Amino acid sequence: MTEQNNALPHDADSFNPAASSLAGQVDRAVMDELLSIRSSIDNIDATLVFLLAERFKATQKVGILKATHQLPAGDPGRESAQIARLRRLAEDAHLDPAFAEKFLNFIISEVIRHHEAIAEDHQISSQQA
Repeated sequence: MTEQNNALPHDADSFNPAASSLAGQVDRAVMDELLSIRSSIDNIDATLVFLLAERFKATQKVGILKATHQLPAGDPGRESAQIARLRRLAEDAHLDPAFAEKFLNFIISEVIRHHEAIAEDHQISSQQA
């Protein structure tokens, strides 16, 4: 397997944290430092995935509650408040607030899509009962 192929894992089990197209092209000390920093990034990415999974488990419960009580999938007032809150948190964390807003908008659109699907499934189940 070539170094370049190594940089594109096919599944989580084949992930090689030392994979890099820069291997052999930069000083070993620089490469070691780069890999150390990337290791931290890899840990943060894994944490983000698990946090997003937990968030979506919670929003699924919200979707079921909304479907059960025929509430709309979206809540524009809540969404606006959350976006404003996240923008403030981003500023405090020295993160681009526009990026934080785009990220939250993406999550909100996915949550609403899931809520609509839950509502549709609930409606079909109710009609069959």
